[in-house]
Amino acid sequence: MTYQLLQNKARYADLIVRAGLRLQPRQRLLVTGGQLYGVDLHLAPFVRLVATAAYRAGARLVDVIWDDPQLRLLRFREAAADDAKEHPAWPVNARLEFLEQGDAFLMLFASDPDLLHKIDASLVSANLHAILESNRPVADHIERNTVNWCVASPPIPSWAAKIFPNLPTSRREREHWKLILHLCRADESDPVATWQSLGSELSARADFLTARQYRSLAFRGPGTDLTVGLPAGHMWHGGQMQTKSGALFIPNIPTEEVFTLPHKDRVNGTVRATRPLSYAGSTIDGFRLTFSEGKLIDYSAEKGESRLGELIKTDEGTSRLGEVALVPASSPISRSGVVLHNVLYDENAASHLALGAAYKFSLRGAQQMTDDEFASAGGNASKDHVDFMVGSDEMDVDALTESGRSEPIMRHGEWAFNM
Repeated sequence: MTYQLLQNKARYADLIVRAGLRLQPRQRLLVTGGQLYGVDLHLAPFVRLVATAAYRAGARLVDVIWDDPQLRLLRFREAAADDAKEHPAWPVNARLEFLEQGDAFLMLFASDPDLLHKIDASLVSANLHAILESNRPVADHIERNTVNWCVASPPIPSWAAKIFPNLPTSRREREHWKLILHLCRADESDPVATWQSLGSELSARADFLTARQYRSLAFRGPGTDLTVGLPAGHMWHGGQMQTKSGALFIPNIPTEEVFTLPHKDRVNGTVRATRPLSYAGSTIDGFRLTFSEGKLIDYSAEKGESRLGELIKTDEGTSRLGEVALVPASSPISRSGVVLHNVLYDENAASHLALGAAYKFSLRGAQQMTDDEFASAGGNASKDHVDFMVGSDEMDVDALTESGRSEPIMRHGEWAFNM
């Protein structure tokens, strides 16, 4: 591995700490593999770079929850099926200890896209449902932005093998790292400054859309004719966000999106996914969803239909939408021409929607609302939140104002208005 690549890895770690989390002096930092799992053991060298950057930024403690995904696979193969719902309390309690004290929360989400593709979908679903149920208090902190948090996805060998199957094993990891560092702009001379500038640009576009308070968005493209209603008081976000205390952070590195919540009861029509969805260790591809009055009433998939069905059955909320996000088709990830099989990257290659929970910070005043009040205002509740990509360079998006006038938002997948 070259010195330049090692240097860029350190820049990437510093970028996550200083621009993503904007870690504050004397804050503690918890590093996990996401809201649900620990950090893949292959990432130990990179976690040490993150810890170095965090301590240099003034952290008083960096702690990590680790994970060996092969143990998860082994459990599904060898343990009794009736025990799939067994889940310990300590992972959630550990997360809550940090979240409730206002500490920073970093999710290094990197997984094998095909880890569980040979395991029965209902078995995986039962296990995931149990974890999601126990994780609700953690998800609530994230949905309310109670702390500065960030999601990043560094490479691991099994993921690299999925993206570069034709490369020799010795080259896969190196090429994967080079791609990720480039897409995260960590190979630039000052990536922190770059991301602070990009964060401001995305925030400005989000502020513009929030001020317009559109009634709905209409998506039109091959296989897609979908109208997504927006609730009164919805707020668009992009780039930088704020904790409840006012601290700025960038929750995703990379990010190219602006997003808000749909009205859970005002989604109508059919949408076609434009990229495969990596979900629960399997791939769902070539799928279509049809909605009526917000409710998913029909679906099909060329690959992974049973997985899609289990996802939709997670709870009442996963049959409705919780996010609508706009991403230009010319985003760096899209231009790379690579399907990353990782939702953090793939969702920033194309406009997307999400089944499941809406973020309360996307509705004015919702962070003080009860769950019933949030639902009455149009917000969707669920144990899960799963993004899927629908945008392309063939997609047009129009907005309908309260007065009934239509305004172009995107044409051929690109912004139709300038800032």
